[in-house]
Amino acid sequence: MEYRLLGQSGLKVPVICFGTATFGGSNEFFRAWGTTRVEEASRLIDVSIELGCNFFDTANSYSDGMSEEILGKAIGNKRDQVLVATKVSSPVEAGPNGRGASRHHMLRACEASLRRLGTDYIDVYQIHGFDALTPIEETLRTLDDLVRSGKVRYVGCSNYSGWHLMKSLAIAEKYGLPRFVEHQAYYSLLDRDYEWELMPLGIDQNVGMMVWSPLAGGRLTGKLRRNQPPPSDSRLASTFANLPADTSKLFDIVDVLDQLAIETGKTVTQVALNWLLQQPTITTLVIGARNEVQLRENIGASDWNLSKEQVQGLNNVSAKPVPYPYWHQRGGNAERNPIPVR
Repeated sequence: MEYRLLGQSGLKVPVICFGTATFGGSNEFFRAWGTTRVEEASRLIDVSIELGCNFFDTANSYSDGMSEEILGKAIGNKRDQVLVATKVSSPVEAGPNGRGASRHHMLRACEASLRRLGTDYIDVYQIHGFDALTPIEETLRTLDDLVRSGKVRYVGCSNYSGWHLMKSLAIAEKYGLPRFVEHQAYYSLLDRDYEWELMPLGIDQNVGMMVWSPLAGGRLTGKLRRNQPPPSDSRLASTFANLPADTSKLFDIVDVLDQLAIETGKTVTQVALNWLLQQPTITTLVIGARNEVQLRENIGASDWNLSKEQVQGLNNVSAKPVPYPYWHQRGGNAERNPIPVR
């Protein structure tokens, strides 16, 4: 398993991270993701560690805290062998202060996460979404207290816009507060918006990227095919209506993935994931797995590389029009743009 530094930190993490949103299934939304319980989770954790994937991502809002609880029990006495990331700021309690990145909420939420995980520290603690009502200084000073107390080792964020992340980094530098070493965000062959603002920022500021939903919610696994209904036994059967309007782009991408799967002897899923691992700023892919077969297939996306020509073929078929002001920057001033046209 390849390991990469997590942004501007000395922490090395595997390029595949096991996301445990499939643990629990406490409500209809999360049941569609998975209903893994402790016994099966323990087996998946053991397989992950065996294959070099010792990084596990969860959130306090996943299945009303059940994901954290099951993950903690599944890890058991192997805590010193693994890295655990969790998140805060999504709604988890009733009332006006049961969410967000305020000092009041974060201190309570961190203690609750530690109890559910059965640990005395969190390796990577992430703000799950930007809180526009709480001053960034308050959020970062609270994270500073958690780091100094030993309850948190590194801090990150998730689903920030470019200005959210850059302002947070600037305030951290100004006041000597903990710096976000990583940003967990959505990125896939089907949706490449990350490249316009967040990727250049990540390159410039050395912020690592943890990719959530790298297979576009399962749409890039090869289960969806042109002129065919989604399989009835897949969660895609219930989410097909939420596909982007331009479904022809999806099927064009899958056609190329099929071709490259034959060329490489890999699966469609592995090819789609490996393309991401060739992109700038990408530190790790957060993959989900409801069983050992899926887990082994996803981890198999690492330790090999698509050729430059194969990567470019996927770049071409998945490309979308460049939004303003990036088309202007990459036009007459292209020679001074540090990010190559992709």
